[in-house]
Amino acid sequence: MQWYLAQVYPAPKVSSLNHTLPEDATVLTSNLPCPQDSLPSYISPLAAPTPSPPSTATPSPARPTPSPSTKLRLKVGYYKRSCPQAENIIRAAVRSATSKNPGIGAGLIRLHFHDCFVQGCDASVLLDPTPTNLEPEKLSPPNVQSLRGFEVINLAKKALEKVCPGRVSCADIIAFAARDASLFLSSRRINFQMPAGRLDGRVSLSSEALQFLPPPFSNLSQLINNFKAKNLDEDDLVVLSGAHSIGVSHCSSFTGFLAPNPPAMDPAFAAKIQSKCALRPNVSSDPTVMQDIMTPNQLDSRYYTNILKRKVLFASDAALLSSQRTSIKVLENAFIPSRWEMKFAKAMVKMAAIELKTAANGEIRRMCRVINN
Repeated sequence: MQWYLAQVYPAPKVSSLNHTLPEDATVLTSNLPCPQDSLPSYISPLAAPTPSPPSTATPSPARPTPSPSTKLRLKVGYYKRSCPQAENIIRAAVRSATSKNPGIGAGLIRLHFHDCFVQGCDASVLLDPTPTNLEPEKLSPPNVQSLRGFEVINLAKKALEKVCPGRVSCADIIAFAARDASLFLSSRRINFQMPAGRLDGRVSLSSEALQFLPPPFSNLSQLINNFKAKNLDEDDLVVLSGAHSIGVSHCSSFTGFLAPNPPAMDPAFAAKIQSKCALRPNVSSDPTVMQDIMTPNQLDSRYYTNILKRKVLFASDAALLSSQRTSIKVLENAFIPSRWEMKFAKAMVKMAAIELKTAANGEIRRMCRVINN
């Protein structure tokens, strides 16, 4: 499948692969499952690997993917004539929200991911329950207490409807908002163009969120299959996981990964997290913890250093070190931040083209929370 990727501005240049690594690079990489003769020259040799057994995981069922022709209607500057102020209006809303609370920016990036992985990038995650659909995506267990940023999307849509009624889709607003959140949270290092032209969907089912969103306790085979079902590869998986460098997580998302004495987690880090989380979180007692305790309000490559130091919350994060190929990608992202920033931008655009709606099954909603009559 060929994907339309927008040009990334600016494209950070990597002049050579022979970068100088931090002094702790050898320490961080000493136990990864990568043989010495397979490593790039800029990474210190690793210990010999323990062969991993072949995967027997069953891939998640994939929804039929639209033909490439539907994806090609996305283009940069899509609203240049129909609503010239569109991107500026959305960016202003995101700037205002993230300046007050960076966590909202993290929520907007996550909202984009959760939207695109279920029903495609069609704003189905925004739809409210109705008498005929009591459980839309936003009320599904992966979303109901954790998704944030709805108010930013709704405010942007309200402003857009005043100047360009019926022109800008809610799906495009989500994609632009995620792009702008990435810009502000990375101190403008992740700066790219987002193609537009998406339509809003009319279907939103809680059950599909459970089916298609990878849970935080996934192993590597399950993660790869989840992403493969959406035409995303291993590199996209590792790169997009970097969004875990910002935001918070409810303790209930990872307490199963904590006890007792988790071997995949640094003992001191595990003790610190356990002190903040109840043994059995519930609706009335489910605290939140920063996903990156080192740079909690910055979208950066520190997440990958945290993986190497075993200071990550989710089993799905630690799983990125369970194969040779993904381990090397983690190392590269940790020690060449500019490369990760460029790849993150491209992967965001690639994800934003998943399963686009057509005129036959899409529309431009007047309000993002409900379909048109």
